[in-house]
Amino acid sequence: MLRDDLIPLEPVALDAPERRTSALLAIDQLGKTFGSGTGQVQALSPTDLYVQEGDFLCVVGPSGCGKTTLLNLVAGFERPSSGQVRLRGQPITGPGAERGVVFQQGALFNWMTVLENVAFGPRACGVNPEAARQRARQLLQMVGLDSFADKYPYQLSGGMQQRVGIARALANEPGILLMDEPFAALDQQTRELLQEEIRNIWRRERKTVLWITHSIDEALFLATHIAVMTARPGRIKAAFRSPFNETEDPLVAATPAFTAAKRQIVELLRGESRQAQAQETAA
Repeated sequence: MLRDDLIPLEPVALDAPERRTSALLAIDQLGKTFGSGTGQVQALSPTDLYVQEGDFLCVVGPSGCGKTTLLNLVAGFERPSSGQVRLRGQPITGPGAERGVVFQQGALFNWMTVLENVAFGPRACGVNPEAARQRARQLLQMVGLDSFADKYPYQLSGGMQQRVGIARALANEPGILLMDEPFAALDQQTRELLQEEIRNIWRRERKTVLWITHSIDEALFLATHIAVMTARPGRIKAAFRSPFNETEDPLVAATPAFTAAKRQIVELLRGESRQAQAQETAA
């Protein structure tokens, strides 16, 4: 059982220089501005963030604060306006197989079977078809969908499609998983079941994860570290270690420690919401 003296959450400096030297993912003064002239919008303030191998980092923040922009820059879908992102010391200049991405929707190929969807990445990277299918079967078994290998995505529920998306993201054995609110569109019961499943997968695989979410409960349950962003233009306002990632208590969200930790993050976000509203009023 978690003790009440484990809270408030322990602050951690995710931009500390000592983390930079050993970071798997290094984000240095990364900023993003959209548009030009009077229509220019700064989505992300220059940000430093260093993610270690095996970290499960959840990023929370107000709507429009730049969370997804941050993930898209790491994925290589957007080019930074300032700074750079490096994975294992190599600058990120575009999408790559060493980064597995899961979106809010499954983004699966409806004309391919579930097995073919998962095998697609390895095959595109030159793995021979039988080896790719074997890897796909192993991953489908891991996410509990091996009996659905010959089905098509439209024959699956939303939760099952997201499981396929997770298996597909793991198929190329990426160095890091990038998850953009992957469970946001699911009902609460399915979401909680998949949260348990993704945490079990993380425990087995120990993949490094960057996870974007609006759900504080989800962040506390899954993360080793939580970063709280400011209102736009986004930057890291605070970061914490979470003690709940390793607990075996299925009802941990009902404990006083979890409730107090959630309150701590809620208060930070409320402050940002008030500031954003004041800025809009002044404008």
